[in-house]
Amino acid sequence: MILIILLLILLAFYLYSTRKHSYWAKRNVKHNSPIPLFGNHFNNVFGLRSIVEVATELYNQYPEEKVVGYYRGMTPELIIRDLDIARTILSVDFAYFYPRGLGRDIKLEPLLANLFHADGDSWKLLRQRLTPAFTTAKLKAMFPLVVKCAKKMQVVGEGVVTGSGECDVRELMARFTTEFIGACGFGIEVDTINNENSLFRQLGKTIFKRSWKTIFLIGVWELFPELRTVVQATDDHLEKCVTEIVRNICEQRNYEPSGRNDFIDLLLELKTKGVIKGDSIETRNADGTPVTVEMEMDLKCIVAQVFVFFAAGFETSSSASSYTLLQLAYNQEVQRKIQNEIDEVLVKYNNELCYDSISEMSLLSMAFKEAMRMFPSLGNLHRVCARRYTIQDLDITIDRGVKIIVPLQAIQNDEKYFDNPSEFKPERFADMDMKRNNYSYLPFGAGPRACIGARLGEMQSLAGLAALMQKFSVEPAASTRRVPEVDHKSNVIQGLKGGLPMKLTMRKKDL
Repeated sequence: MILIILLLILLAFYLYSTRKHSYWAKRNVKHNSPIPLFGNHFNNVFGLRSIVEVATELYNQYPEEKVVGYYRGMTPELIIRDLDIARTILSVDFAYFYPRGLGRDIKLEPLLANLFHADGDSWKLLRQRLTPAFTTAKLKAMFPLVVKCAKKMQVVGEGVVTGSGECDVRELMARFTTEFIGACGFGIEVDTINNENSLFRQLGKTIFKRSWKTIFLIGVWELFPELRTVVQATDDHLEKCVTEIVRNICEQRNYEPSGRNDFIDLLLELKTKGVIKGDSIETRNADGTPVTVEMEMDLKCIVAQVFVFFAAGFETSSSASSYTLLQLAYNQEVQRKIQNEIDEVLVKYNNELCYDSISEMSLLSMAFKEAMRMFPSLGNLHRVCARRYTIQDLDITIDRGVKIIVPLQAIQNDEKYFDNPSEFKPERFADMDMKRNNYSYLPFGAGPRACIGARLGEMQSLAGLAALMQKFSVEPAASTRRVPEVDHKSNVIQGLKGGLPMKLTMRKKDL
């Protein structure tokens, strides 16, 4: 009897865990055979492969397909290989794919009520109100802070050279970007450049450190939809720490703009305007017009926006700029050309970095773009089907809740779109070949959910690179790997194992 009960339990579990695993077969979409419960997601659940690696492997495994099926546990997911379909999903038919689907229950994890993770009306209201924070005028106003941080980094670089000459440029650039984001986001000097153990640097490490506990909890959240209302994967200490910092700053300013013109000021200004109102992206009235929706910019909402501004602001920029340095270390001739360009441009600006001088450094910009092509910080773009939708090119209908992956890492390293994609060739971006499909290069995304801080991220990265290249040269250290190993436990933002060790030397300028 016990054996029969056990067999019935196993049968029930099998049927439960495979009940959606015929989804792609019914639609004639190629996919790997799923296994019970995990689907195709086993390697990711256990931190053996990042989701970017998983998507890239499937992209390369089915070169003749426009889309590839995948099962994240029991949830069907579609990996998009065709650029026209990617364009349709990200831009043309955005109304069907506005959710990003990376958030969880904000009642349990309030830090995820931010612009990056929010979906639906919350995202739309936040986006329309936060966009003014990233105008050209705002960026120019922030630039003196970038210069101040860049000069601090040069001093640190001199210290490295007088020592062993070796350093982890990934960590160095993270300290630089953290310093800047702290200044323009919080309006305070966090002194991260001089102190690698500063509160803000440790906070940054905590945000992107995926412990086995976190991996396990996210795995449970993804595999068991019924448990999603009770599973919390973020760190309580992290939430309390960020909340305390933001609350203290807001109280010092009496919850009113202080005149510092930093990110918290912008949020406080929105708060003083009262409830945020706008047209719903999710629901409509009987006559077809959008329902008017509203949300309050309360302390929790402010904390969530500051959290993502800090996290995304320092991590993606430091990743992209340090990977650029890695490529320059192995391409010395390109590095010298960029250094000469920096000299020529700065002569016109009294040898001082400024917003306009950075805008003129075209070779540096091309090198940065090429590095982001090879290793985009965000290796995938994620979307979720919001309502039943038919992909016209394939005559495939997908249901609400089906997840979408646009695999940037794979697309941007596909020889179909870039000749010899493993080679570092900044000249690819000299005139942005008009024959190239615009959707073959999307390091900042595309459509209404493209990165709101793209120009800010590029500005601070180019300034940091220019400051380093102005005084120093980079070359491989003994432990540098030409092709760094990806951190398999990283997921949304790509990470590298062991950082990026490199050697800094004082620059020998051409005579």
